[in-house]
Amino acid sequence: MRTTLHTRRGTRRGTRRAAIAIVAAGALALTGCGGDDKDDGKKGGGTDEGSKPTVQLPKLDGEKVSVSAVWGGAERKVFLQVLDEFEKRTGAQVSFVPAQDPIIGFLESKVAGGEPPDVAMLPQVGAIEQAVANKWAKPVGAEAQAQLDKNYADGWKQLGAVDGKQYGVYFKAANKSLVWYNTAVMKNAGGQEPKTWKDFLQTAQTIYDSGIAPVSVAGAEAWTLTDWFENIYLSQAGPEKYDQLAQHKIKWTDPSVKQALTTLGELFGKKDFVAGGAKGALGTEFPESVKQTFVGGDQPKAGMVFEGDMVSLAISETKAKVGTDAKVFPFPAVGDESPAVVGGDAAVALKDSKGAQALLTFLASPDAAAIWAKAGGFISPNKNLDVAAYPNDVQRDIAKALIAAGDDIRFDMSDQAPQAFGGTPGKGEWKALQDFLKNPKDVAGTQTTLEAAAAKAYKD
Repeated sequence: MRTTLHTRRGTRRGTRRAAIAIVAAGALALTGCGGDDKDDGKKGGGTDEGSKPTVQLPKLDGEKVSVSAVWGGAERKVFLQVLDEFEKRTGAQVSFVPAQDPIIGFLESKVAGGEPPDVAMLPQVGAIEQAVANKWAKPVGAEAQAQLDKNYADGWKQLGAVDGKQYGVYFKAANKSLVWYNTAVMKNAGGQEPKTWKDFLQTAQTIYDSGIAPVSVAGAEAWTLTDWFENIYLSQAGPEKYDQLAQHKIKWTDPSVKQALTTLGELFGKKDFVAGGAKGALGTEFPESVKQTFVGGDQPKAGMVFEGDMVSLAISETKAKVGTDAKVFPFPAVGDESPAVVGGDAAVALKDSKGAQALLTFLASPDAAAIWAKAGGFISPNKNLDVAAYPNDVQRDIAKALIAAGDDIRFDMSDQAPQAFGGTPGKGEWKALQDFLKNPKDVAGTQTTLEAAAAKAYKD
């Protein structure tokens, strides 16, 4: 029997600009017909209930396998269904061990205590590199590698590799360049889906004039603030600068960072544009930021919420329906093109056990991905997952866009950074951007703080 402990957290988490932006634009036009419709005729290699498994797993009767992740709420609930299927097919006894954020710090304490989990779900490229540097991570076995070679583009495999050796299996991906909106609010305000940042601010003003705060921001979970910055920066500064900043080859005091923060300040600094103001936003966690946009019919606390496809899972916990009450548009173009930032969570083995390797093999297969895909709030980088597994056309087409990106992807910038800078509550980029939300006029001070924290983290 599985044991679970309590935890909380929304998922966190770059680009093939042309492919994802163009396909996503077409996909998002289908929001009006999203629903529990079935296959559109284009099959991949996934499985439905009752169909034959695509991967054979060893018998592990009685073997104990522990899995650690930061997922909470609806995400944890669905992931447990994935682990249930693994138990059913192998006979293993799986326990889920909720991790605190940052997960690297949590794992450090577990390793020091002699009780690391068999497998950890790591939400950062930097976390995988750190796990390898600390000699915690174990390379994937032959069976898991075979599934990766069969089901994944090289780009996704490379994200899970360190010094040419494969450690991570990217199970869950996210398109983090989407803005979701309450259709009743938009209609009542007379607003339109914006294409550019200028249009976005105008739409926000229109919603504000109708008596509702335009945007809900989950400032309590600062990874959402990094996503705001990254989308603006990628669109405005371009992919080359994005890569340079991600690797700290240019400083956070660079003029391109000043420009992006100034642009973000146009939203954060506008009085009453953020639901609850800065103070309210800093007390709002991710699931609540979504719910306060869609609970209350045409009189919610906010009209729009920015984040990735995982938003649909939080919407499913309300009475709102994706495709009717809730629609979505691509993050508006700040520069020449709309940005498209992706993120993901990779399974990494921390023990040389048969159970750990079998779980990596399962998670690299379409069989495991199909379980979460059906529940919503999930996009898989597995190119052989049948797109019919997704619950509606909105998610189905977002998934197609991700797969169409192939090897040409760029990852969430903060997730590429050392955890001390890009992924630690109360420190580094997270703390600096929370302070910026409080005082968006202090662009120079924010840049100085960001560079000091980045310089130390990258040096360490």
